[in-house]
Amino acid sequence: MNYITDKFRQKKEDKSPKADRPKEVTQILDEQITAGIKEFERSNSGLFISAFTAGLEIGFSVLFMSTIFTLFHADLSPEMLKLCLALCYPIGFIFVIIGRSELFTEHTALAILPVLSGSATIKALLVLWGLVFSGNLLGGYLFSIIIAKLGPQIGFIDPSAFHHIAHEMIDYDWQTIFLSALLAGWMMGLLGWLATSSQETISRIFIIVLVTFIIGLAGLHHCVVGSIEVFTGWIISPDIEFKDYLKFQVWATAGNAIGGAVFVSFLKYGHASVK
Repeated sequence: MNYITDKFRQKKEDKSPKADRPKEVTQILDEQITAGIKEFERSNSGLFISAFTAGLEIGFSVLFMSTIFTLFHADLSPEMLKLCLALCYPIGFIFVIIGRSELFTEHTALAILPVLSGSATIKALLVLWGLVFSGNLLGGYLFSIIIAKLGPQIGFIDPSAFHHIAHEMIDYDWQTIFLSALLAGWMMGLLGWLATSSQETISRIFIIVLVTFIIGLAGLHHCVVGSIEVFTGWIISPDIEFKDYLKFQVWATAGNAIGGAVFVSFLKYGHASVK
């Protein structure tokens, strides 16, 4: 009888408001560190293949945006077109983050936390970053080649779409690209933090859509999605040179890394660690 009473009391407590309370910041930090350590414990080949997959999957954002541009750019105002393209932006992130593939701009924040806690070394961090970043880029390059060839041939993407989207990324000086990428990296780091604090898949999808929609609407520079955008533009458009791609890639990567590491990892770790 006591056992039945105890089980009833436990179920009642599980359904109480306490069970639905937001996670404490220390709990989120612990979960992030644990998740980061698991990534360090994975094999290099497993990390690279997962990152390569993410590079492919996130390209669907570019495919979706290019298709919508092709269909509606002649009928919509520039402002409405920009809004529609921003609504397309989150799709690749949903595929990657909910599908648990490895994305560099998540690891700029996540992978540093075990280093700050003393659970991983800087050398291991650089190896992990190198594997994930190179896998993301190579997957993105392959996706760029596929849609640059297939889209115009079938007709669901006009080459002008690749030209337009690429120029949205490269028509700035390096300082602007760097600062824009810093904001994007900051937001991607916060995305990982908020996704960990969420209890349900639907909540996580909402957070992914909200954050990445803002990145897309503001035109902020993301080093993985932007790599596909600019690389595809370079393949298609004769007025985009490889040096334009390099300028974008170097400063977008630097900005994303610093934004995620400094404004999320260091500050959140300090905030949660100080008693």
